[in-house]
Amino acid sequence: MSSPVYTSKRLDHLGLVAGFCQEIDLAATIDKVLGTSERRQVSYGQIFTAMLLNGLGFTGRTLHMYSEFFDDKPVSRLIGEGIDASHINDDALGRCLDALYDAGVSGLYQQIAEKVVDHLKLPCEFTHLDSTSFHYDGKANSDEEEPTAIHITKGYSRDHRPELNQVVLNLICENRSGIPVYMQAQSGNVNDVEGFKKIVKSHISSLKAAQKCRYLVADAALYVKETIVELDALSQLFITRVPQKLKETKTLIQSVSLLNFESICDGYQGVWHTSHYGDVEQKWLLVRSEQATKREHHTLNSRMLKQAEGSRKTFKKLCQQAFACRTDAHAAIEQWQEKQATLAVEATVFEVPVYEGKGRPGTNQQPVRTYYQISGALYTPLEKREEATQQLGLFILATNDVNGSLSMADMLSTYKSQQAVEKGFRFLKSPDFLTSAFYVKKPERIEALLMVMTTCLMVYAALEHTIREQLKGQDEYFPDMKKKPTQTPTARWVFQCFAGIELLTINGQQTLLLNMKDRQTIIIKILGINYQRIYS
Repeated sequence: MSSPVYTSKRLDHLGLVAGFCQEIDLAATIDKVLGTSERRQVSYGQIFTAMLLNGLGFTGRTLHMYSEFFDDKPVSRLIGEGIDASHINDDALGRCLDALYDAGVSGLYQQIAEKVVDHLKLPCEFTHLDSTSFHYDGKANSDEEEPTAIHITKGYSRDHRPELNQVVLNLICENRSGIPVYMQAQSGNVNDVEGFKKIVKSHISSLKAAQKCRYLVADAALYVKETIVELDALSQLFITRVPQKLKETKTLIQSVSLLNFESICDGYQGVWHTSHYGDVEQKWLLVRSEQATKREHHTLNSRMLKQAEGSRKTFKKLCQQAFACRTDAHAAIEQWQEKQATLAVEATVFEVPVYEGKGRPGTNQQPVRTYYQISGALYTPLEKREEATQQLGLFILATNDVNGSLSMADMLSTYKSQQAVEKGFRFLKSPDFLTSAFYVKKPERIEALLMVMTTCLMVYAALEHTIREQLKGQDEYFPDMKKKPTQTPTARWVFQCFAGIELLTINGQQTLLLNMKDRQTIIIKILGINYQRIYS
C-alpha cells in the first residue's frame, strides 16, 4: 500500500483579499475594459488580482518574483480554476501593465472605485485631495519619449531625496473609510499647485457626477485664485487651508487682538471672516489651536533671533549705501522698516563731505560734494513681541459654502480628516508594502503600477471598513493586540491574525483547513458566504 501524498498551501489573510475582489467582480471589470483572449492562459483581470494579492501579501517583491510568491499559495482558490503559479510570470505581468496604461489608468480606476463605493454604500459627501512622490531607481525618460506618459525627472521630494528621479501620485479619498476614489500619476517635477489645477480643470466635474461628492477638501496648495474660481464655476464646494503669505491673511492675523474668538471644541477657538478673494464669495474661519500655540511658543525665540540676524545683515548693507539727499535716506529707512516683522530701528542720517585731493583737508577747504549715509541701532519693541505671541497657533480655513450650513466644528473636523489621505500614503510607502521606489523601466508601466498600488490601498481600506461595520452591525467583537474586545480593529492587525492558515491536500483530493482559531472564525462569519467558501 503506497503512502499518502501530502501537499500544503499557505492561505493566510489572502483569502480575505481574494474574497473582496470576488465580491466586487474586479477581474470581470478589468476584462470588460481590456478584453479577453482564448490564447492567454490567464486573463488580464486575473493577473491584476494576482498583483493585488502580491501587494497585500506585504513582501515587497519585484515583478519577476511573482511566480515565486505564488509557489506555495492556493492559486486556483484565490484567483480562478485552472490557474497555476507558473502562469503569473513577468511577461504576463508586463503585458497587463501595458494594457492598463493603454486603457487609461485614471479612468479605469475610477470605474473600479465607483463599484466599491456603491458596494459599501458610502455617501462620499467629503473627499480629500493630496499628493506624494515616489522615487525611481533608474534613468529618467528623455523628452523624445511618448509625450502622453508621465515624465520621470528630479523634482520636489516628499521623502527628502531630491537627488533621485521622482514620480508624483495624486489621490482623492473618501473621508469615512479612506478609500481612494480617484488617482492620477504625474511627472516628477509637477508641484502640488500645478497638479491640483490640472485635476480641478480636467476631472472634478466627472468625479462630482459619479461620486456625488459635495465638498472637496485639500491643503493650501489648492487655494490659488485660478483654482478656486474654477471650483466655484463648477458649483463644487471646497474646504481648504488659506496660505499665510496672502496679503488679506496677514492683515487678518495682525488684527487678531481685536477679534472675539469663541470656543469650537477642546483646545480650539475660532472666529468667522468674510472674504471675496478671487471674486469668489467665501467664509474664512480663523482658528487658534492651543496645542499649536504651545508648540510654536518653544520656537518663537529662535525664530525671532533668526529674523533679527537676517535684518541685521540687510541693515548693514543699507548703512553702506550712499544717498544723494536726506529725503532719499529717510525713505530707504521707511522701506526697510516696512519689511520687518518684529524689529525696529533708531536711525540717524548723517552728512559725508567729499574733498578734492588726497589726505586731510585744510581748515578752510570746502567740500566739492556731499552724500548721506545711515547709522542706527536695532531693537525689538515689547509690543512687537506681544503681537507675535498673540499670533501663535493661528491658521485659516476657507469655504465657498456661505449659506451657513457648516458650523465651525464641522468645518474644522472635516479639514482635520485630511489625514485619511496621508494615512493612505503612509500605507503605500510602508516597507511591508510594495516599495517606495520603482524598478520597472518604462514610464507607462510605472503609471500602471501606481494604479495597482492604489487599488491595493482601496481593497485594504474597504476590507477594514467592512470588518468594522459588520462587527458593529452584528454586535460581534474581535480581540485587539492586548486581547481586549474591539469593534474597530485595523486591517493590518486582522491580516496578522490570519497568519499560519494552510490548506492541506491529501492525494490531490481531500482538502483540510489547518490552524483555524476562534478569532479568525469571527471575521469569516461576519463577512459572509463568499469568504466562508474560501476558508472551507
